[in-house]
Amino acid sequence: MTSPDPSKSAAAGKPIYERPTIIRHQMGMMNKFARAQAIEPLTQIDGVSVDALVEAYGSPLFVFSEREIVLRYRELHDFLALRYPKVRLAWSYKTNYLDAVCRVFQREGAHAEVVSEMEYDKALRLGFRADEIHFNGPDKSAAVLERALPAGTMIHIDHFDELALVESIARRLGIRPRVAIRINLAVAGAPPWSRFGFNLESGQARDAVRRILAGGVLELGGLHAHIGTFITDPAAYRELARKLAGFANELRSDHGIILDFIDLGGGFASHNTLKATYLPGEQSTPSLARYAEAIAEGIAELRYQPGEMPTLVLETGRALIDDAGYLVATTLANKRLPDGRRAVVLDVGVNVLFTAFWYNHDVIPAQPFHGMPEPTVLYGPLCMNIDVVREALVFPPLEVGDRLVFKNVGAYNVTQWMQFITYRPAVAMIGRDGRHARIRRREDLDALLRYEELPEWL
Repeated sequence: MTSPDPSKSAAAGKPIYERPTIIRHQMGMMNKFARAQAIEPLTQIDGVSVDALVEAYGSPLFVFSEREIVLRYRELHDFLALRYPKVRLAWSYKTNYLDAVCRVFQREGAHAEVVSEMEYDKALRLGFRADEIHFNGPDKSAAVLERALPAGTMIHIDHFDELALVESIARRLGIRPRVAIRINLAVAGAPPWSRFGFNLESGQARDAVRRILAGGVLELGGLHAHIGTFITDPAAYRELARKLAGFANELRSDHGIILDFIDLGGGFASHNTLKATYLPGEQSTPSLARYAEAIAEGIAELRYQPGEMPTLVLETGRALIDDAGYLVATTLANKRLPDGRRAVVLDVGVNVLFTAFWYNHDVIPAQPFHGMPEPTVLYGPLCMNIDVVREALVFPPLEVGDRLVFKNVGAYNVTQWMQFITYRPAVAMIGRDGRHARIRRREDLDALLRYEELPEWL
């Protein structure tokens, strides 16, 4: 049996059957009453056209706002300085170690906080003095410690094996460096982070202090703790500051130790929306002022004389840079999934937007949009089923070539991105005066093959 010829059916006056498509109408960006749209297209970033940026640097494209970086840095610093006499922010290199980004923080007066020899060397090359660097992390080789200790870098000791290594190097070099110890402790409102440092509640931190005093070659200059990441309860920092202040008081009264600084780490939330959370990040994320107020209330329990007060150090990363980062993407194709949802294929995937695994990033069309919004999935270009940059959102129709802008992508993406299937994209920065420039080139085949070698027998 043969199928009927559609052309003959049409000629005979019979309508051609078309399978109906049922689309649920969504309230929001568009409705039958032609009311105002819920979102406006994001056609400019800091006054610069998205189209002009893509024309200059290609798509996909990361864009950073110097204005937003400076605004966030000064806001946090000023909130803290109003509540405590000695404040220092140390920029978290692992969050984003692009030279241009780090230079903005450096010019604002930040020190550097690094967790590897690579980051240490990168900070030195950018112009940070060795004594402006806080060196954290559990992996510090003897070679890098032999460079950093005599140069005055503040070493944050993570474990007893590292303590023994630092002592042996100090003896061999004939120096008496001031060091810090990292402490882990229980804090309500934060998950347990017991992997790093010496535990306070078990007495391990006190054992580390006694070991430093008994060794006679090191001096304790600081305490450091980091209670987690994306902490949305400022009260956790009040408790952290209170416990470290209490330990500092104990060290002063029992051992006569007067600390140079107390480092509360980082972990403040940005305005992103974590997956599986009810409220969007814009509503659930505390202000920087609330974090600062909580810290000030806790650190107020220090029993130091006015001239002895230690410097309060914060290593805030995500909360300062996330909101300053954008990612421009371009539509490659539209598809209809079996369940009726629209699928949009973009030129950016999870290898570049790594934080898509954690967040439901805000994404906005970069041009005026029309048509009925409907349930949509945003896919990347990778030949992998996990390449989903937004799992579910109600979005207007997109045409091939249309652009979208992902917001709040400044933290961790350009340090955790992967060269996988596609080249990593270019990165641009918009200056406070409206100028823009490329701060990292798009990868090409030469960059990809630079470190490969073919054996002579192949």
